[in-house]
Amino acid sequence: MVKKPRGKKYLIRDATEEDLPVMVDFLAKLALHVANAAPQNLKPDESRRLVTVMRSSLTAPDKLLVVAEVPGAGLVGMGYIYVMSSQGIWEQTSHVEFRSGFIDDVWVEPEFRKLGIFPDLLRRLVAFAESRHAYELVLEYSASNKEAKAAWTRLGFKTVGVRAAAFTSAVQEALANRRQE
Repeated sequence: MVKKPRGKKYLIRDATEEDLPVMVDFLAKLALHVANAAPQNLKPDESRRLVTVMRSSLTAPDKLLVVAEVPGAGLVGMGYIYVMSSQGIWEQTSHVEFRSGFIDDVWVEPEFRKLGIFPDLLRRLVAFAESRHAYELVLEYSASNKEAKAAWTRLGFKTVGVRAAAFTSAVQEALANRRQE
């Protein structure tokens, strides 16, 4: 699906195989932005791995990758969402399946921000979630990313929990140390 609103100088469309290398670059920029790190290049193996992962999303029925394209400038943004089902965890009288849309990555190049690209990408992601009967949206952003927090809060997102992360090796080591106590 292609969307070019009247008067807008960009196009929001489904991603294609040819877009994947640029999208991997966007993911790297997003990670560096979140980490407040200096620019650097991905290792070739990591770049290939990400292309492979994203390629599988192009044809998956519950995943959507979209891009923003500006004539003459090329791709300037991307968005990714996937829809998953889960069972309710609270006591219920009948089987209930919840479907949630997980907004995984949204990026717009800095020089193309404030043009309406971000909300148009998000509109496509939300419409996709609703078309898959997911009426809840979930996302995560770094606690240090105040820009992201402000943007998502303005759109109605509220912090409802804390996500903790650890390397499996660290957990294994901690568990091994507990056995020795």
